[in-house]
Amino acid sequence: MALLTKGFAEANGNEMALVDDDNSLTWNELNERVNRSVHALRSRGIEAGDTISIVCGNRIEWFELMTACASMGVTFIPVNWHLVGPEIAYILDDSDSKAVMVGARFVDVVANALADERSSRIELAIVAGAPATDQFENWDDLLAAASADEPEDESFGGPMFYTSGTTGNPKGVRGSLTGVEPGTTPEVWHLIGAGISAMFPTPGVTVLCGPIYHSAQWAFSFLPMMAGSSTVMQHKYDSAGVLDLVDTHKATNIHLVPTQMKRLVDLPDEVKASYDGSSLLTVLHGAAPCPPAVKQSLIEWWGPKISEYYGSTEGSVITMIDSEQWLAKGGSVGQALPGFEIMVIDEQGKPAGPNESGTLYFRNESGQDFEYHKAPEKTADAHLEPGVFTTGDVGYLDDDGFLWLSDRKIDMIISGGVNIYPAEIEGALGGHNLVLDVTVIGVPNDDFGEEVKAIVVPQEGIEANDELRKTLADFCRENLAGYKCPRSFDFVDELPRTGTGKVQKRKLREPYWEGVERSI
Repeated sequence: MALLTKGFAEANGNEMALVDDDNSLTWNELNERVNRSVHALRSRGIEAGDTISIVCGNRIEWFELMTACASMGVTFIPVNWHLVGPEIAYILDDSDSKAVMVGARFVDVVANALADERSSRIELAIVAGAPATDQFENWDDLLAAASADEPEDESFGGPMFYTSGTTGNPKGVRGSLTGVEPGTTPEVWHLIGAGISAMFPTPGVTVLCGPIYHSAQWAFSFLPMMAGSSTVMQHKYDSAGVLDLVDTHKATNIHLVPTQMKRLVDLPDEVKASYDGSSLLTVLHGAAPCPPAVKQSLIEWWGPKISEYYGSTEGSVITMIDSEQWLAKGGSVGQALPGFEIMVIDEQGKPAGPNESGTLYFRNESGQDFEYHKAPEKTADAHLEPGVFTTGDVGYLDDDGFLWLSDRKIDMIISGGVNIYPAEIEGALGGHNLVLDVTVIGVPNDDFGEEVKAIVVPQEGIEANDELRKTLADFCRENLAGYKCPRSFDFVDELPRTGTGKVQKRKLREPYWEGVERSI
């Protein structure tokens, strides 16, 4: 049996391992399909050291292929399925992918990508959940023709995630899990899974309700699975459906982003009242700042089981703060986890003192580091020195060693020489009962260089008009210093967000800065 699933199949073979929108697998069934996956891939020329891209949606086949890659020394690329053909072709080319799996929903866009000359390295294209075509082989057909015997010569394989980036094309992050010393066995994944037991009850039941192409959603579903946890998943997020998954499958843990938290809090009272939730023990959230009023409401509803983390694709989880600490600290993202050091560097390149803001740098004391795939200059720019890296965030450490984020450098607004950090304004407006979603950007101002603009998604049924503008402006004046208050409010139906929940602010800024001589 495949080394990664063998023990779980022997111990809990008839228990559920994976559940998606359409199907389910027991541990016995998963183990057999992982065995077949390894043999099927090898029969098509995929070997240790190769790379496979996955554009598949939240579905069982994603986990099957990923576990097979992790068992046979193959790097797998979780691809954002919201990308268009040329963007996918860029990743297929840049990652040196030899094969690609596509879910039924995304066949057309991947077919478009494969027509791009940059995809010429692709030797095997697989479709999951749809019949074979001239271009794609069917995953189930491949497995049916492959041996169910335990594979030989298994070795450690891992993911390479592509960052959304702030400039230019996205870059792959080659971290400690992307590749290890040749000959390392896959069971290392079991050690990594056991290492997160402080975060999650393991074995347990994980709810996956965000896109698995994001590193956090992947880590907080695959790693618990490597400790014996089952995973139940949605492809498209639905708040009421999440509550049903928790109660139906007695889920123990879930990862959320702030947008999902807001939608949960905004559910009708009768839906909330029907939710039991007693099985749920751990709720993690991160990726973007959560409006304090939203988080407070979710804690009041679900209890003090909500912990916030701070981290990145490059650096993993760096800090953590539980509900009680957050209620006491009112906005911190917590203290450094064991093994991490946080450094705050001021504009002169000197270490900042407590409560002094600066660029945040991090060191993993185990020596683990990362590099950007085929981008040595970008790698160098992200490092203060070998092993000490930044993702461009600005913040400070308080007297107790708790980290507070101001914002990302690229989002900072400079108005009349004053630095303004949108996160604080978004946190205030995001808690208003007429606001469904909000982001804040800087737009040109002839006198001050930039001024603050709020872009707001009103709650359903609320008319976007001057009266709403005045209500929100008055609210800001009551809750924020004058220089932080938005000078204008725009209303939209939806904010452009990445799969991680982060607002794509560059898209929102571009129309306002078009034709302006200087950049933001």
